[in-house]
Amino acid sequence: MANRIIRLQDIVEEVQKFHPDSDTSLIEKAYIFSAKAHEGQLRLSGEPYLSHPLEVAYLLAKMGLGPVTVSSGLLHDTVEDSAATLDEVEEYFGEEVADVVNGVTKIGQLVFGDRQTQQAEYIRKMILSMSHDIRVLLVKLADRVHNMRTLGFMEPAKQKRIARETLEIYAPLAGRLGMFRLKAELEDLSFYYLEPEAYQQIQEGLSRKTGALEKYNREMCEFLREKLEEHHIKGEVSGRVKNLYSIYRKLQAQQITLDELYDLLAFRIIVDTLSDCYETLGVIHALFRPVPGRLKDYIGMPKANMYQSIHTTVIGQGGERLEIQIRTREMHRVAEEGIAAHWSYKERRAYHEKDAQRFSWLKQMVDLQKELKNPQELLEGVRLELYPDEVYVFTPTGDVKELPRGATLVDFAYAIHSEVGNRCSGAKVNGRMVPLRTELQNGDTVEVTTSPHHHPSRDWLQFVKTTKARHKIRQWLKVAEREQSVALGKELLEREVRKAGASLQKLIKEGDELKKVVQEFSFRAIDDLLAAIGHGKVSPGQVSNRLFRNAAPAVEEAPALEPQVKRGKEEPAGLKIKDLDDMLMRLANCCQPIPGDAIMGYITRGKGVTIHRADCPYLASTETFRHIPAEWDGGGSPNKLYPVKIQVVTVDKPGLLADITSALKIADVNVTKASVETTAENKGVAQFTIQVADQVHLEKVFGALKRLKEVISVRRMMG
Repeated sequence: MANRIIRLQDIVEEVQKFHPDSDTSLIEKAYIFSAKAHEGQLRLSGEPYLSHPLEVAYLLAKMGLGPVTVSSGLLHDTVEDSAATLDEVEEYFGEEVADVVNGVTKIGQLVFGDRQTQQAEYIRKMILSMSHDIRVLLVKLADRVHNMRTLGFMEPAKQKRIARETLEIYAPLAGRLGMFRLKAELEDLSFYYLEPEAYQQIQEGLSRKTGALEKYNREMCEFLREKLEEHHIKGEVSGRVKNLYSIYRKLQAQQITLDELYDLLAFRIIVDTLSDCYETLGVIHALFRPVPGRLKDYIGMPKANMYQSIHTTVIGQGGERLEIQIRTREMHRVAEEGIAAHWSYKERRAYHEKDAQRFSWLKQMVDLQKELKNPQELLEGVRLELYPDEVYVFTPTGDVKELPRGATLVDFAYAIHSEVGNRCSGAKVNGRMVPLRTELQNGDTVEVTTSPHHHPSRDWLQFVKTTKARHKIRQWLKVAEREQSVALGKELLEREVRKAGASLQKLIKEGDELKKVVQEFSFRAIDDLLAAIGHGKVSPGQVSNRLFRNAAPAVEEAPALEPQVKRGKEEPAGLKIKDLDDMLMRLANCCQPIPGDAIMGYITRGKGVTIHRADCPYLASTETFRHIPAEWDGGGSPNKLYPVKIQVVTVDKPGLLADITSALKIADVNVTKASVETTAENKGVAQFTIQVADQVHLEKVFGALKRLKEVISVRRMMG
């Protein structure tokens, strides 16, 4: 059919096959309007432009759609690509057709910004349009199919861009709508332009196997028919070669050649009744050994796109794998045409928005685009929603939740409600307590436990699979981290303004002077400034200096305030925080940094900055936004000693502890703590806490210990 020009009569005949009593005058009227609107216009192929809307309308008619959708297909480009207006379309064809045409037009309108922003906004408009009326997407899919069929007339760069978009967005959308025939064609056409060499190799490889595949297909179909007849089951049996792109993906995933791939064919058995489906499955499993874990009953548990079928993989007579699908005729039609099959029955009555909302994934995508304003997050989220390999999980009350393959208990909790996810503290799967990162399997029954004291953890982002869970966790963490930063910033600034004899609470209450400083730092509100201080982006000293720039110097030197300014045990001298010399600092006990170590500051709520060794394991597990560069100012504080924990492993012998302490004394260090153990291998393990001035001093200690012939190893330990 692609080699000849589609005529109006071809479209009308297809519509009448599915809708014999329908009035096709609307289609004829749309044809005339479209012909006039596009008169004189040509496509890149040189064909009259009208050939495109005719092809789109014919594709929609082949899907079984009625006059309204088919007419919208004929008119879909008139508003965007001709002088015709939407008002004219509504006047001549009514509000329903005009709404579909308007939806398709809006999707195609240009958006500005970088490529990522353009694609995100394009998808956003598509989601909104199809949530209002799914027929907008059906017309857009038919439009994309014909554009892909004629993509060869475009320049190579455009071919690849459109093919990539088709493969990433339109083909999976067709799959989500259950339109698998359309999905396969879009995938193969995209594959042809994106990977031409691989496409040609697979096509040539299949051509070489044509004879053998046809023979095997014919013999297997005949064998299955005979066995069904023996059991008095009426059924149609057919086999087909899988589409090229699905073969390519299998070859890539398994890292094998075409000659090593045995399941090139898929067989389908179409029967009369539901009970025949299960009886046929029994016959198949009696004939062939089923592959464990490869039986999927989408009849008992249909997919969200209404797809129903039984899938089973068995071992054939020659040891090869056979994929067999079993379904009724009505199930087959829905499997081929998906939502279009559902819609073909509805054209004669009013469209209701709830018809589209019955598809849970579509509702999720609508919610997604409302919440995700960042283009990158939206694109990531849409791709996750479009590529599900579903698992079906039960709530304790028997409700079914559809989740992507690999989804965890946390994903399930967020699928129930955002607050359930945020307060999730544990869960039972099939009555047994399991970790939150546990991946769910088909048929699991899950009971979530919540607690008002629990909240999302950043670790959850490492294992959740759904966009909703990821977004809600990030959202909660962002709010929580801001609250913590505001609180820390408030404490740091309060400490700083006390040095000037002032009260932060009073400054906030009076407002004017603090508001001026907030504006000077280009923030909108006081909390924004406090959060920046808590983050370490602004120094509390800088803020204090601006607040009290006109104050007398004597205020800062008041003797009564001296204890608050003076550095004590908790605030070591000889340290420098980048751009923040005046912040409260203390050394971490966990890694015991000393001058000469590479160090990093960590902003701790209520405690200022804690200085860690840069390689400290605890530091690696903390939020990076709280990390702040630090360095030793001139090698540390003169005459100050720092605690370090060391371990000395020796050959066990009497008097060894005295030898070690003597060596430590020669190295000029104080020992504040010591312990010795003997191992089963007759080794002595001694641990000491010593005081050193810096890294050079510590190396001197290590050298003195290693000179003892009984010493096997010396190492520095975490505190």
